[in-house]
Amino acid sequence: MSRALPSWTTIKRYLGSFSIAVVGLVLMVVIVATGPVTEPEDSGVQPPLVRFVEVRPGLARLTVAAHGVVVPKTESRLVAEVSGRIVSVADSMVSGGFFRRDDVLVTIDRVDYELALEQARARLSSATSELAQARRALARQDRLTETDAVSKSNRDEAENRQLLAEASFREATAQEKRAERDLERTRVVAPYDGRVRSELVDPGQFVNRGETLANLYSVDAAEVRLPVHDEDLAFLPVSLGGTLDPAARLTVVLRARFAGREHEWRGRIVRTEGEIDPGTRMVKMIAVVQRPYDQPEGKPPLTVGLFVDAEIEGREVSNAVVLPRVALQSDVHVHVIGADDRLEVRKVEVLRVLGEEAYVLGLRRGERVSLTRLPGAAEGLRVRTAGNGGALEGSP
Repeated sequence: MSRALPSWTTIKRYLGSFSIAVVGLVLMVVIVATGPVTEPEDSGVQPPLVRFVEVRPGLARLTVAAHGVVVPKTESRLVAEVSGRIVSVADSMVSGGFFRRDDVLVTIDRVDYELALEQARARLSSATSELAQARRALARQDRLTETDAVSKSNRDEAENRQLLAEASFREATAQEKRAERDLERTRVVAPYDGRVRSELVDPGQFVNRGETLANLYSVDAAEVRLPVHDEDLAFLPVSLGGTLDPAARLTVVLRARFAGREHEWRGRIVRTEGEIDPGTRMVKMIAVVQRPYDQPEGKPPLTVGLFVDAEIEGREVSNAVVLPRVALQSDVHVHVIGADDRLEVRKVEVLRVLGEEAYVLGLRRGERVSLTRLPGAAEGLRVRTAGNGGALEGSP
């Protein structure tokens, strides 16, 4: 059976549908080809700009800051050891006056004490004579006793008289020494090289034994009591009880403003006081400056009563770096800038923070440490550098 061919009407219907599909496809291609092109747009966000320092670890000396007032190492009251009228006072016996050891500062009337010395010497001569006579009498009794010419009681009596004579001799000797000493004490001499804080007597004044003549202090050395917090003791060679290591020779630099200029003096820490203040948790360290009034030309003396700031040189630490305090991103972290300008969040050991400086361990030579605060910066963040803030050595 033969199959019937499609009619012309059917063919025209299929050709129309195909033509419409072709035209639509061509129009779509044209629209896509001639439409707007989407290009990526620059957002304008750039890596943060940071400053940095290049570090070189080295030997750093830790220091402890303190302050205190200069006081004399030795201070005493000059006291009259005998009574009498004052006949002379040295020119240096004024407030602020300087004197030398064994200088005669005050003289008390000597007449009464010279007479007392003569009386004591007379008593000693009499006692010496009586003792010699008693010894001869005892010797005579000893010879007679051997021949039975006298009784034993006579010999014992002679021996007793000698013992009494010896006691009188010793008493007279002591009285003579006391009289000599009292006479010598009419001249009141300086016990050391020093300075007068205040004087309390004048010529013609009568003083009693034990009365204060002046207040003095020595000038061979001055002391400064420096309160140091117990946490700062970790930087100094001291024991757990706050005792200074006997082998340590800690240098201290004292600074003060005097006569309109800043001056400094150097001394030594010699000891610590025996207890920690329970209220302030402070330990007082004693600094000593030798010959504080003997200073080079143009440098003022370290005067008693001067308020000074002190810097105590403590332990030395190897491979330490002194960073500006701003370099610490947190208590124990810094940002290290790598060779590809990406951040590394580095944990370091912070030895101490003093003023605007931080002493740290854990950095290598030549590493760049950011000085710009970037709170919450992620590891690997790319940055731009604005220049080297200066290479830092281990020592400030």
